[in-house]
Amino acid sequence: MILVVASNKDAASLNIRKQILKNYSFKEKEDKYQTSPAYETKTENRTIQLITINEELILAQDLPQEFTNLELLVFISRHSSLSGTPTLSVHTPGNLAEAELGGIPKKVSVCAPNAMRHALKTMSKLKDEFKLDYRVCYEATHHGPSLNIPTMFSELGSTPEQWKDEQAAEVVAHAAMKAAQEFDNRPAKAVIGIGGPHYNEKFSRVALEKEVAFGHMIPKHAVPTTDINTLRECINKTSEKVETIILDWKGIKGEDKKPLIKTITETKMPYEKA
Repeated sequence: MILVVASNKDAASLNIRKQILKNYSFKEKEDKYQTSPAYETKTENRTIQLITINEELILAQDLPQEFTNLELLVFISRHSSLSGTPTLSVHTPGNLAEAELGGIPKKVSVCAPNAMRHALKTMSKLKDEFKLDYRVCYEATHHGPSLNIPTMFSELGSTPEQWKDEQAAEVVAHAAMKAAQEFDNRPAKAVIGIGGPHYNEKFSRVALEKEVAFGHMIPKHAVPTTDINTLRECINKTSEKVETIILDWKGIKGEDKKPLIKTITETKMPYEKA
């Protein structure tokens, strides 16, 4: 089963949920989940449920314990940034260091590289079709929860103006559903990305133009504290076999490059420069 999760504390999340229910044939279940209606639809080979929780999505650390046979969790969420840039984004949750926003310190969620790529490609395609002035990109791995099942965020941002944008919310809704429906379709090789900014347009471009699906992404500012345990955590917490590590070489500080290559070599993973 695949679970799509919204939050009553998140205006963008509720907007995206509204667009999912408008565009897909979900049926309301007899029992509510917490205080909100729960919905279900079936594809050829699996069930997709849509629920709404009463807490912030980043705090949903115990959510999987209430369900069985979970294959993928898709959180539909707002995105916030100081710049306020209109953004459609996708990422895996989890903490590369301390748990400042939910989750467990130094524990990341299992990522689903091809599911995230399906979402990213859908965002890019529909943004152009709808003529939306939004950035489409991957975000680096960050914030909670830290879950042991494949998990991803499909987000709409970055200010209240965008959170209520129904066309943009529809794009995120289709992206989330594409990830759910195409979960077993894995045409691209899974990789880990290291370096560059939190919003890595280089990795996003590579994924959109080539048969490459990024899983965990470690941004430039986290490279100095990325040790062998962090890298192994990211490799092991990937639902598909990681083929290589791709480096945003220009997006890594000079003094961090040699220690990073030494750490990568210890994992015995191949690497290449983007």
